[in-house]
Amino acid sequence: MEVTWLEADEVGSGDIAGAVALLDAARTVDSPHELQATVTTFAADIRHGWDGDRSVSAFARDKRGRVIGLAQIFFPPWDNTHLALLEVTVDPLARRRGLGRKLFEAGIERVREEGRTLVISDGYDQPSAVAFAEAMGLDRASEEVARRSRFTALDWKRLDREFEDAGERAREYELLQMPGATPDEMLAAVVRMTEAINDAPIDDLQIEDEVFSPERIRAFEAAQAARGRRLYRVVVQHRATGELAGHTLVGIDSERPWHGLQYDTSVLRAHRGHRLGLLLKIGMVRWLAEEEPQLRTLDTWNAASNTRMIKVNEILGYEVLARAISWQRRI
Repeated sequence: MEVTWLEADEVGSGDIAGAVALLDAARTVDSPHELQATVTTFAADIRHGWDGDRSVSAFARDKRGRVIGLAQIFFPPWDNTHLALLEVTVDPLARRRGLGRKLFEAGIERVREEGRTLVISDGYDQPSAVAFAEAMGLDRASEEVARRSRFTALDWKRLDREFEDAGERAREYELLQMPGATPDEMLAAVVRMTEAINDAPIDDLQIEDEVFSPERIRAFEAAQAARGRRLYRVVVQHRATGELAGHTLVGIDSERPWHGLQYDTSVLRAHRGHRLGLLLKIGMVRWLAEEEPQLRTLDTWNAASNTRMIKVNEILGYEVLARAISWQRRI
């Protein structure tokens, strides 16, 4: 077995093809509800990260050259520079031979070389994944829940009632639609709204507040464009002052246009208590129903402890798909 570490710009088309085949083999066994990775999405992932993260990847190949194991490390560049995100995937046909441990330990050493002192790794709440994390010396830090909204089964009459009720509570506000990249003149306001996500629960994760800037917003937009996702942002504006008080953001997969991802929803602290989160998210699904009539599923993640947003999502018909655990380890 051969293991090769590659920086993002060193990963070739053959590496990407092998990794995508591996990821889909693992997905079929571990998480069949997930959307399949493609050459486009995987290449964007390693080259752009979530919003400009630097990445390195270790590819393990068998004697025939087939990729049977993958370790991916992402180094946050904007904040939390004490940590790295490490994910390991092993072909179901090559498991229980020590390959996962070998890749994970190699990843730990690579993180040490970068001078980072905390490793975070995510995995579904399944016996095999939990056993592996514990064997690697990781501590349970947070639980997250994946949910899916099925557009073909939405109760539009209920949503209309909820939207009207929320609108009564938020008469001092109005919704604005912002498709695509953020206009330059709106960047500062979008940065402020995005920063409000720092009030979301982090449970026991040893992380610091995220730091946002216009450059980071642009890096996120570039990463989404590389994945082939169309962005839709709905913002709520305070009528009297013109201040943008909150936003919600969705990405629609252009290659699989029936599927979308619900990203952050956040409201500035000074404007909370007016049901703006619900107003924003119903405003978003109404807009998407007009602009993306082929949309069938919209997925989202929340910390299990984020009861306020979970309540909003349940009103929108989101159903639980899976539970995952964020693990961490000091090194």
